[in-house]
Amino acid sequence: MNDFVFSLMLLGALSSGGALPFWAVSNQNGIMPQNDGGLALVRAEKPFDESKTFQWQAGASLAASYVPVGNGDQESSPFHPMVDELYAGIRWKVLRLDAGMMHRDREFLGAAPALGSLSVTEGHLIESNNARTMPGYKLVLEPWAVPFTGGHLLLDGIWGDYKTIDDRFVKGALVHRLRGRITYDTCKHFFVSLGLDHYALWGGQPSDSKYIPIEINFSNYFRICTGRGASASGSKSDQMNVLGDHGGAEQLRMGWRDSKWDLTFQWEKPYSDKSGMRLNNIPDGVYTLHWGLRNKDRWVSDALVEFHYTMWQSGTIHEKETDADGRQIDWHSNKSLNIFGMDNYFTNGEYKSGWTHFGRAICAPTFLTGDVNGIRQIVNNRYRAIHLGVSGKLFRTAPYKFMLTWSDNYGTYSRPYISPSSARSGWNWWEPNTIDKGLKQFSAAFTGYVPFRPGSRHSLDLVYGIYADAGELLTNNFGATAGVRYTFR
Repeated sequence: MNDFVFSLMLLGALSSGGALPFWAVSNQNGIMPQNDGGLALVRAEKPFDESKTFQWQAGASLAASYVPVGNGDQESSPFHPMVDELYAGIRWKVLRLDAGMMHRDREFLGAAPALGSLSVTEGHLIESNNARTMPGYKLVLEPWAVPFTGGHLLLDGIWGDYKTIDDRFVKGALVHRLRGRITYDTCKHFFVSLGLDHYALWGGQPSDSKYIPIEINFSNYFRICTGRGASASGSKSDQMNVLGDHGGAEQLRMGWRDSKWDLTFQWEKPYSDKSGMRLNNIPDGVYTLHWGLRNKDRWVSDALVEFHYTMWQSGTIHEKETDADGRQIDWHSNKSLNIFGMDNYFTNGEYKSGWTHFGRAICAPTFLTGDVNGIRQIVNNRYRAIHLGVSGKLFRTAPYKFMLTWSDNYGTYSRPYISPSSARSGWNWWEPNTIDKGLKQFSAAFTGYVPFRPGSRHSLDLVYGIYADAGELLTNNFGATAGVRYTFR
């Protein structure tokens, strides 16, 4: 096994509109410039050695984007260096500890891992690779067979803590991450699993003095980890609900494995409060179906179809539970009450930057961000979309990925998009008989690379991408990227 990998990529990007199309910048680890320019990425890593019981890994990748001053760039320098990854990790059997800044897990890959996932969510609705990495640590339990189950019952999960390092409303906010999954595997063809993926924003210093900061101490960390409300010194909102900003997704996955192909179905449902966790927001979620050949050296080796729906959000009115007589329950007398409606995924009233990092959504990129009163946050969490992805190898040698995404976007309940085809301003809960119309959007991408020295320790690839946007939400645009990548193994 090669114990060291080094790569260098130089990439240029141009578009007809100045700003690059949606898929040119989405799920690119947050390092691709938003406007025409270029990107340099150097990476070195020492991966795990699977032949050993005790293993270690380490890696670093440094990036620098280039955007000419005046081309949508408000800074004086056209160069923007950044740390993409900087990490180390150890593994013993199914236990792993990683520390530093790392890319997030990707699933539903196509013909080549370097092209990324065919899915909009990359297999994890709340944590795609759309945003920059955060420093922190994670304890990982890789799939572990429960004793005395014949290898049929498996558990896996992640426990981690991170720190945001961007310019946001609550500066220096901390992130607690928890992911757990239980799987039943027949060990022949069929498997099914249930999972929970959760995050919590806490700590940090609010930019506005009227908001009470959450003190970083063990007592509050325990409340964050157990989903408890704030103490008497916390804000009224945190006392009524839970301390900090909590959200996540519940996941159902099932699949069939054949000797030549795999078929996987997944449903991930977001939640932002108790009503969502109690399934009151059904049918919201992302529905994914992926088919893949085990032999990736085919013209078409993988295909994926995905349906997104986040329109309901537990109802159209934000209200408290009522008793049997229809009277609203007082939270002082029953702090376990539920609050229904207008869940407003990945946003928060106190952590106003929401589930973003460096201005980009950490969750699926179709949850678009924008400025609201000078604060970058999620501005589109009510949408429906159909996404298609196909991957394979041209002439059985050159990997490619083709994606088409159609979406109907409504903004949020409180800030709906204005439809140019409607005389009304969107859906408003305070206006009766309001027309609920979204903004239609279509985005496409064809990416890939041509290997000139496949199988060699010194490989050279021509990297390319063609992208397009058309619709009412984003500027009608056409763009392309081209570059070279050198890899030494």
